Order: sequence, then C-alpha cells, then structure tokens
Amino acid sequence: MLKIVVWVFCIALGTPLFAQRSKSKTEPVPDRTYWVDILYRLSSPILSNMSKGELKKNMVLELSPTWDNRNKEVAYLEAFGRLMAGVAPWLNLPDDDTPEGIKRKQVREWALQSYRNAVDPESPDYLLWKGTNQILVDAAYLAESFMRAPDALWAPLDPVTKARYVTVFKGLRSIRPAYNNWLVFRGMIEAFLASINEEYDAYALDVAVRKMNEWYLGDGWYSDGPEYSLDYYNGYVIHPMLVEITEVMEQKKISGSLSFDLALRRMQRYNQLIERLISPEATYPAVGRSVTYRMGTFQTLALSAWKYGLPEKMTNGQVRNALTAVMKRMFSVEGNFGKEGFLQLGFVGHQTGLADYYTNNGSLYMTSLVFMPLGLPAEHNFWTAPAEEWTSQKAWSGKPFPKDYHESIKK
Repeated sequence: MLKIVVWVFCIALGTPLFAQRSKSKTEPVPDRTYWVDILYRLSSPILSNMSKGELKKNMVLELSPTWDNRNKEVAYLEAFGRLMAGVAPWLNLPDDDTPEGIKRKQVREWALQSYRNAVDPESPDYLLWKGTNQILVDAAYLAESFMRAPDALWAPLDPVTKARYVTVFKGLRSIRPAYNNWLVFRGMIEAFLASINEEYDAYALDVAVRKMNEWYLGDGWYSDGPEYSLDYYNGYVIHPMLVEITEVMEQKKISGSLSFDLALRRMQRYNQLIERLISPEATYPAVGRSVTYRMGTFQTLALSAWKYGLPEKMTNGQVRNALTAVMKRMFSVEGNFGKEGFLQLGFVGHQTGLADYYTNNGSLYMTSLVFMPLGLPAEHNFWTAPAEEWTSQKAWSGKPFPKDYHESIKK
C-alpha cells in the first residue's frame, strides 16, 4: 500500500523516482571515472592534510608487525613521494570545468603546497631528510614526480623551494646505496638534477646504469643485485627508472653503457610477460616481497601506455580492460582503506602479516603508480577504445591469442 501511495505522489509531482533509480543501476561507471575516483581517494587524505601542514598530525600510521625500529617518520616521505610519482602525469593535464577537472585542480593545488611544506624547516610537515638510508628511496620517487610533470609540478615552485630540493637531493650523496636496485634510486636523483641543468654526479649515473645492465638476465628480466629473486621489483623500480634515467642521459648527451632504446625495448618485453600474468579472473600471483604495493606491480604497463606506447600486438582496450578489472577485484574488498581514509597493510584488504620489516602504510602508496594513463586526455584511444579481452582470457576460453617466445634483447 505504501509503494502505491509513493508512486501516486511522485506522479503528482512529476518526479520519475523509480525510472531514475533503475537508470542508475544499469549505467556502468566509465573506466576513466572509476580510475579518477580511486586515485582521488588515495590522494586526498595525504595531500589535503600535508598542504595544511597536518599530515604528521593526522595520518594514522601502521607499521609492520616485524618493523625494524627505524625512524617511523620515514612513512611520511614514503607516502608523499610514491603517491606523487603516480599522480604527476594526471596533474600535467590542463584545467577544465568537468567533475574530473575540478578534482584534478584541487589535487594539484594541494600537491604544490605539500611540495613546499616538505622542505620548509618551519612547516610541521617538514620531512625527514637525514638520519636513515631509506630517505634515498623515496627522494628518488619525489624526483621522478618532478620529471614526469615538470611544467605542472616543478616550474610553479618558488625559487626558495626549488633551491631547498636541490640542496636536500645533493645531500643524499652521503648515503651508500645497497648493492641492488638502490643504485637506481641514486641514479634517478642525479638524472633529475641533470634534467634541470644542475650539477650532477656522472659517476653515480654510470654505476647505476652499468651495474643494472650487467645484471640483465635476458627476456626482459633484470636481477635485483647479484642473486635473482622472483618478485615484482622489475616493475616497482628497475625498468621504469632505468628507462627514465637513460632518456635524460640521451637528452643531455651523457654517455652510458645502456641506451634509452635498449632499456625501453627490454621494458616492453617485460610488459608482454606481466600482462600474461593477469588471470582470466583478473587476479595475479602474490609472489615475492613487497606484495603490499598492490597495483604498483603494473607500473611498467602504465608508464608505456602513458608515455611510450604499448608493445606491438598489445592494444589500449586490452590493457585498460585488464588493469581496470584487477583494480575492481582488489579495491572492492573491504580493508584496503582504514576509517580515516589511509591505506592499510595488505595485498587485497587488510592483511598485516604480509608486511615486510621495512613496510609501513606510507610504503603502500606505490599502488598509485598504475594510474599514469590518466595523464592521457579523456579522448585518447586508451580511454575511448572498446574493451578487449586480455591474453589469458582469450587463452582460457579457447580463442586465438598471440604465441609467446623468447626475445634476445642485449643490443
């Protein structure tokens, strides 16, 4: 009886209540809108607080159960640096009055003020720049964010803030990198300094590139140091930073033992393999250390889609569909975010036991690295191409799919 009364009342007012409700249920959210919503959800708790100098005050820290007792303030630089490396391409787009554009402008304003606060000794959110080697890692992601959107994020900063970044980055030369992917972090900072025509350490650049080239195993895979380990550090760190370092070296005519072209071709081969690890059900193997970095696993695909183009025979519709499906599978599970909005330890949901001894919830903002294709305009083919099945979907449904084969990529 109540439904009939409401229905009659709505007709009298000319309000198509049930038609509107039905429409909202049947219209799918566009992939780009979904990506923007997740990225904004990741960004806003960090940047809205840090822009006001309140990140240290309000961020709910979560440390690994096996935390090694390093200074817990590393968490704030980890969260900020890693987040910005993924957000940067999106913020490079021009302003517009769309719902997405309004969010983007807000995030950019927060980010620029956060950059200032990070190196201002008078700010409550002045970050930890001395005292622990971990700083080198996340300073590299911060430098990478400037390299990914120099016009939007570096150029607008005032001269005092820029000078402070140059000083803190050069001050990190006293840190002795671990004999593994950490060499690339040192190289990334020097590449950024070279990119802005500052004095740079050519030897550090040479060592980073030379050692990683020596540790190349073949078929798109580098060893993370002298001994190989099966994990996703080729995606989290090695391929993207090597490509970006060698690109700067080529632009600045800095000689090195690995060319930009070769680094890129190796990353594209890795992309072919990492895409095949996405199952028909939109999952991927939870192997190796740092699986709590979540979607950061697919940074190489994101970087190629945004800046360099995808490998031959791999389409935008295929990759967008695959990454969107994995995102939805992951972020639909409760527990990824705490009640205050910050990421929580885990792979899918809240799984504290997966955290390594160096992991805090600031570390987890590595997941933002998958969102780089948002740096492409909405009308780009990556966003407008029809969704296509990814490789394992075709393979496990009996459809034709590209045969895989070993590639020798040494020259």
